[in-house]
Amino acid sequence: MKKKKKAKPLNAGRRKLAALGIELPLFPTTSVGSLPLPQELREMRFKVTRGVQSAAELERREKLALEHWIHAQERLGLDVLVDGELDRGDMVSFFAQKIEGFQPGGTVRVYGNRYYRKPIIGGKLEWRGPLTAARWHYAQRLTHRPMKAVLTGPYTLVDWSFNEYYTSREAALEALVKIMRNEIRALTELGAKIIQIDEPALASHPKDFPLFLNALKELVSSFKAYFILHHCYGDLSPLWEKMERLPVDNFSFEATNSLKILRPLLKKHPTKKDISFGVIDVHSHIVETPRQVGDAIRAARQVLPADQLWISPDCGLKTRTMEEATEKLEVMVNVVEKWREKTRAKFIH
Repeated sequence: MKKKKKAKPLNAGRRKLAALGIELPLFPTTSVGSLPLPQELREMRFKVTRGVQSAAELERREKLALEHWIHAQERLGLDVLVDGELDRGDMVSFFAQKIEGFQPGGTVRVYGNRYYRKPIIGGKLEWRGPLTAARWHYAQRLTHRPMKAVLTGPYTLVDWSFNEYYTSREAALEALVKIMRNEIRALTELGAKIIQIDEPALASHPKDFPLFLNALKELVSSFKAYFILHHCYGDLSPLWEKMERLPVDNFSFEATNSLKILRPLLKKHPTKKDISFGVIDVHSHIVETPRQVGDAIRAARQVLPADQLWISPDCGLKTRTMEEATEKLEVMVNVVEKWREKTRAKFIH
């Protein structure tokens, strides 16, 4: 009589998720954050800024678009959903408009022909009230699948703003950590269990790592949630060995253009964190083939255990059309399901 294969012990990330009441399959799939807006909503948002369209009507139409994307993500088979950030113009200005002390700034070029208004810290930064919690809660009530909350991190908010009030970056960062802790508290009180902190500025100033580390510790301390740190488009090599000290459960990385950097790092310095591996290029109109996605997952599996690997696009999909985003996610989910079938026998849950 054959002996039953013993179940492999859950790793740290899956133990934490299980404690939160969340069970996910191998290679959990998720989108990073933003999803495309229908063109009519883009036009409506512009009209609201000019005072010729009702803000209430814009909010109603945004919620309809949100419902569309929730159902689309369910239909595609994503495991952890996002609200799509359909009410956010960009990842910095959205928060700056809602936090007391920020002022509108000038337009700054980010990449290609894309711009954002770089806000100015012109006064004492204070929390007026929840920033994203109400929209996250609305989205979570539309589905039984876990809904990831997504916040721009305090370090990036400081780095991507002009500081004309505080005497130092440290002081501005401290104020924003307190504000974003209030937001995390509001989210967790409403039931958020998976929270992503977007910090694309992380690699911009490697000497700031101690400052970043202390800020992140203060930000997430005492909250019962599974935290994801998202970073894209920057060389993390100078920081990689230190990053294991960051108090998060999952690193979310862009890998479509950084694979040659990431693979050697993960091979030489393995991590106990879960890794969300970005296998979809969000800056390309071309929809990936199943082979391309499969090759990316294979590359990830060469340096990561299966139970630590999540699969996602490399960043937000808002710059794609609705059709492109849907097709890209569909290819990703379909390829992941085939990988699950190949790998499932090695893991007993």
